[in-house]
Amino acid sequence: MAAEEQEGGRGFRVQDRRRFSPTTGEPRSVESSEQTSEPAAQQEESDTARLPHAGPVHAAAARPPAELSFSSFILGLSTQALMYMGEIPAAPGQSLQTDLAAAQQMIDVLVMLQQKTTGNLDAGEAAMLDNALFDLRMRYVELVRKSRETAQKKGKE
Repeated sequence: MAAEEQEGGRGFRVQDRRRFSPTTGEPRSVESSEQTSEPAAQQEESDTARLPHAGPVHAAAARPPAELSFSSFILGLSTQALMYMGEIPAAPGQSLQTDLAAAQQMIDVLVMLQQKTTGNLDAGEAAMLDNALFDLRMRYVELVRKSRETAQKKGKE
């Protein structure tokens, strides 16, 4: 019997209510989902009873987090700036959206990082940051120029 049941039934019960089978991906009937969720819930309860913490074990929690390096951090910020410039969609299937103010802010964050880390980066990190800033600035200037041209054309009409 699980520790939670011994304490007067104050635990919780996990029930799988997904419409599709996690192994085959095929739709399953209501009866089969109830039958397959019982052993899983019992297994999870016994797993949590053996662990020192009270929460259920998740697959994502079992993996160690990916190491964050300065280069991957710069790459992430650059990708956000490109997303704000409409170069990359925010999510698969979504249309491109442009937010030049947010893009300018991301570029400013990268400039601030460049200033604050001067002398503390290795040659590769410094070159990556310089190249990312150069590319983002050129793209930003081009977008601002195009948006001004478009606004002037609309103003003449």
